[in-house]
Amino acid sequence: VVTRDDVEESLKEVFQFVKDQEQLLQDLRSQIEETKKIIAEKQRERDYWLEYKNVGSKIHDEKISSLEKDITEVKCELERTEEYYREALKVVREENQKLFDRHMKLLSEEALKNAVGYLDKHCRREIEENEWLKEEVKIYRKGHSDLEASVQLLEEENTSLVAKLIDIKLQRLSV
Repeated sequence: VVTRDDVEESLKEVFQFVKDQEQLLQDLRSQIEETKKIIAEKQRERDYWLEYKNVGSKIHDEKISSLEKDITEVKCELERTEEYYREALKVVREENQKLFDRHMKLLSEEALKNAVGYLDKHCRREIEENEWLKEEVKIYRKGHSDLEASVQLLEEENTSLVAKLIDIKLQRLSV
């Protein structure tokens, strides 16, 4: 014998079961929609990377190879410039040594003149009349004028070399 309460109870359970199933179905539908969104997003990402692989990576490869070529050119230019300055420094050091030697020689000659100044008149007159001393004075004067001319030439050459170097650097920077 089934009573009315049993039927109502059974209907409530069935109704609750249907309601739970509908809620479960709705949850599954929302999960399916979220999964579809994730799949669509991943598909767009996959399409982007495929396009990059087929087109964009080639562009970047070209840029990278161009930049590597530029780096190589800059390194070569740096090595050439470094070698140039090394040679220029060597030449300037040699010239400075020559100038120093000349200056020391001139100082020793000046010291000789000062020493002659402390001698008595008779010795001084003999030295002044000495032909050798006159030749030394001529050599000193010629060396002095040569030294001035070479210093002026070196200054002009250094100025022009620095100007050329600056021009080359400016051209490289503009390139």
